[in-house]
Amino acid sequence: MRSGRVGRPSRRWMSWGLAMALAAVLATGCATQQQGSSGGTGNTDVATGGKLFSTADEATAKLGADVGPGVFPRTITHARGTTRLETKPVRVVTIDSGELDAVLSLGVTPVGMANPNGKAPSYLADRVAGITSVGDTNNLNLEAIAALKPDLILGSQLRVDQLYEPLSAIAPTVLSIRPGFPWKEDFLLAGAALGEETKATEVLNDYQRRADAVKASLAGGAPAISLVRFMPGRIRLYGNLSFIGVILKDVGLPRAPGQDFDELAQEVSPELINRAEGDWIFYSSYGPPEATDQGAVVSGELWSRLNAVQKGHARPVDDEVWFLGLGPSGAMIVLDDLQKILATA
Repeated sequence: MRSGRVGRPSRRWMSWGLAMALAAVLATGCATQQQGSSGGTGNTDVATGGKLFSTADEATAKLGADVGPGVFPRTITHARGTTRLETKPVRVVTIDSGELDAVLSLGVTPVGMANPNGKAPSYLADRVAGITSVGDTNNLNLEAIAALKPDLILGSQLRVDQLYEPLSAIAPTVLSIRPGFPWKEDFLLAGAALGEETKATEVLNDYQRRADAVKASLAGGAPAISLVRFMPGRIRLYGNLSFIGVILKDVGLPRAPGQDFDELAQEVSPELINRAEGDWIFYSSYGPPEATDQGAVVSGELWSRLNAVQKGHARPVDDEVWFLGLGPSGAMIVLDDLQKILATA
């Protein structure tokens, strides 16, 4: 496994890295990918359906630092090998919304960020003012990253596996395996890279205490939850191996019978929307609802026949939080939403 470079890379190495990165991006066509895909510069083995997808949480839990909390120098073992960090990073670039949520949750404001569609999730909008955009998660502006002179780049193997060499030529780079259901393990890895392990553990302990409080507040027991996400050209029912699936498990909320599976999601046609039945249905649209089948399905006869809909137990939720949050700040908002909706039901 290749180790990350120590200290500030030379101009020669930086020029080589940028040239290689640009060649890779040009070769893959630079096309923006659907959220959840590996993209042209990612790794399909860790994508949904890949041979390493289902074990990503267990594998990520084995990664981290070789020294105690807050101690530098340190070597971080991550998805692409090892990276040496001589001092605590202060100029961090995040290249997905999960990493952005993670560092902000640790009290660190990055100098640069890349997010899906080039925009930070709206729930983080008041915390990202002044952070430089370095492009779309699947179409990075590598010159912009280099210009920020970062001392740490945080991303995932799913998104940028094939760009690891040029990114690590710019600055020490630490990659998780993938975002999504390993979000807590990813957060601990980010904490290790920043020397903030103690803070990361405190944040996750606060999260679990909040999840336990939500569970205790539920009126009438724990209802079975259905998750429906409308996307351009597809409808997904989300399973247990998803960001939101992990949160529901932590709260002790069972899944609707048709969604209690250990996958990210399964796709259904509008004609099979009855598979979304549950005690409660939470649904969202990835992007503008008019670009998906949400309007047609939710106003249709099959949807109206669902027991949850007839009982008033079908609610729209914020897609950028419930499905794109991917970190502890997003997870805490989901917990607030669940309590508001279910505690008084």
